[in-house]
Amino acid sequence: MNQAHPIRILIVDDHAMVRSGLRMFLIAFDDMELAGEAGNGIEAVKLTGQLHPDIILMDLIMPAMDGLMATREIHKKYPDIKIIALTSFSDAQLIHDAVEAGVSGYLFKNTTANELANAIRSVYGGNTIFSPEATRALMSKPVFEEAGFTELTPREKEVLTLMITGKNNAEISEILSLSLSTTKFHVSNILSKINARSRGEAISIAIKNHLVKIPE
Repeated sequence: MNQAHPIRILIVDDHAMVRSGLRMFLIAFDDMELAGEAGNGIEAVKLTGQLHPDIILMDLIMPAMDGLMATREIHKKYPDIKIIALTSFSDAQLIHDAVEAGVSGYLFKNTTANELANAIRSVYGGNTIFSPEATRALMSKPVFEEAGFTELTPREKEVLTLMITGKNNAEISEILSLSLSTTKFHVSNILSKINARSRGEAISIAIKNHLVKIPE
């Protein structure tokens, strides 16, 4: 990815050893740099306003203010800043709540350095990233009530399928030979038809309700 400056990352975790490990991880990649560290959600919200990082790696279970509440606050105040949940918990309800709060990715702490680096780059580029375990957890437990979704058109199903695979609008446009404005129109219609408030929530709803065939 060509970029003018390294991806600036804010690490949020209540365990000093985890923060130290992530700090060492960032040193290994020239296209990333540490913007700051926070030990709880309150510090995360404060530092986000001061530092304006590109990406936040957010633990979800923390004292004082947990990662879900911090994500909601940050997403409301700074919607352009991308948040990746980095946690040890695979509970489907927690994953749903994180998606609803506004995360652009959900990864587990046992992910490899290269997998995490690629996820950060992908989210920075406008994609959403869910680990296979997170996707399976969403499918295993009904976290959304059955709703009377408006039927998607065949083209909208194609677009939604590509969204689930992590493609951004430009990539979807290229794959389906559509103009960018047409792709954006389809994405907007999809969100409206399935009552989703964000791209990540649309993916979560689609996976849980089997709205399209999930790519292998």
